[in-house]
Parts: sequence; C-alpha cells; structure tokens
Amino acid sequence: MGKVVAVVGASTDREKFGNKALRAYIAEGYKVIPINPKQIEVEGLKSYSSVLNVPCQIDIATVYVQPHVALNLLSDFSEKGIAEIWINPGAESKELLAVAKSKDLNVILACSIIGVGRSPDDF
Repeated sequence: MGKVVAVVGASTDREKFGNKALRAYIAEGYKVIPINPKQIEVEGLKSYSSVLNVPCQIDIATVYVQPHVALNLLSDFSEKGIAEIWINPGAESKELLAVAKSKDLNVILACSIIGVGRSPDDF
C-alpha cells in the first residue's frame, strides 16, 4: 500500500483546492483520508474531524485551511507523528511556520498538488 495522506480542509466543493488535492493524491495511488469536522464524507471517503481520530499512521498531511486554523492543528500533527506537513499557498503565515519549526515539524511550503506531479487545472 502507498503512503497515507491526510487532506486537512478536504472539501466537498470540487472547485476548492482541498478537494482537488484529495483527487490528485487518489489519482497518484495514495491512501487518502479527508480531515474536515463539518463533513461525514468527501468524495466517497470517510472524513475525520481530526488527524488524532484517524486509526492508522499518517505519512503526510497537506493543509488547506486558514493559517489561524492550521496553527491550532500543529500540536495534533506532532502528537500523531506525521512525517511531512505540506503548507499550501494561502495556509501559511510567519507565526505558523515559526511554531511548526519550534515543534520540529518537517514543513514543506509548497503546493502539494504540484508536489505530487499534477496540476490543479487537471481537477
């Protein structure tokens, strides 16, 4: 089985990047887990309210929420032991990056859809 990716801010709106990323990772063969406390499922996949509720290990979290929301999730990422945290355009802030660094999180500041070898325009 491929790597497990949590799409934080997964959306049911197919025009939003939180949905496009989910579909891009699926297309590339990853096991994808939507994280959205307001949704029961996204694109037919069970959605979780937090990475801490996911029963398996998560290899990558890709973040599609506002910086102030993401800031509150960094401790969860650390506690879950997620190896890579992708902070996508629009989700970053200086404070978020400083706190992530202080928690020794492996942050990648880039578009994860492009990082997985796809274009957002494909979805």
